[in-house]
Amino acid sequence: MRIAVISDIHGNMDAFCRVLDDIERSTVDAVFCLGDLVGYGPEPEAVVQQIQALRIPTVMGNHELGVVNPKVLKSFNPVARRSLQLTTRMLSDDSIRYICGLAAARVEENCRLVHGFPPDSISTYLFQVADDKIITTFDILSETICFVGHTHVVEMVSFDGHVVVHQTPACGVIPLKAGRRYIINVGSVGQPRDDNNNAKYVIWDSRNQAIEVRYVPYDIETVVGKIIAAGLPQSHAYRLR
Repeated sequence: MRIAVISDIHGNMDAFCRVLDDIERSTVDAVFCLGDLVGYGPEPEAVVQQIQALRIPTVMGNHELGVVNPKVLKSFNPVARRSLQLTTRMLSDDSIRYICGLAAARVEENCRLVHGFPPDSISTYLFQVADDKIITTFDILSETICFVGHTHVVEMVSFDGHVVVHQTPACGVIPLKAGRRYIINVGSVGQPRDDNNNAKYVIWDSRNQAIEVRYVPYDIETVVGKIIAAGLPQSHAYRLR
């Protein structure tokens, strides 16, 4: 199967639409989402409604958790906290009910999906986890591959039973090695933070045992204008450039 894995759309409907167009041209069998549909961006309601309309299996991100549980907002920096409070006001009751029903993790097609770190952490960043913890995590996972988001940076961590290897894959196809297990961060659709402002996602080819990192351009200046017009913190707009 060819499976597109997306994450961290963050209310950026323009980027999301261009990624969906790219996915359609790429002939995939399924699409999975790793959360953070909302936050930072100007069109959270449209993103949530589109995810529901397309019935894309999705897990809860830390920004969804902030919508569900306001106490979690204490862990956000002041700008992100204010942004999420404004974002919540943009969401319909239907979208909030949908967000409340999201699970922390899912297993689909024998791969694990989680926003932060496996098996089911919504808020732990991959870069926060030491290699010895990664090894013990692989020991308790039954799945060979786990997809995560949260950092907004594409990364691939592999384990051969002895050594943990960290890689930063570039755009293109990367073969997966037989006998290795993987945690793959798919980057961000709506707000990349890796010095390349294209929207990003990953296609997993389970038959050929490879992943493909996709870069998708979109009209950033339009989104910058929408963020400012929505009254969201301007830093969210300028970060996209």
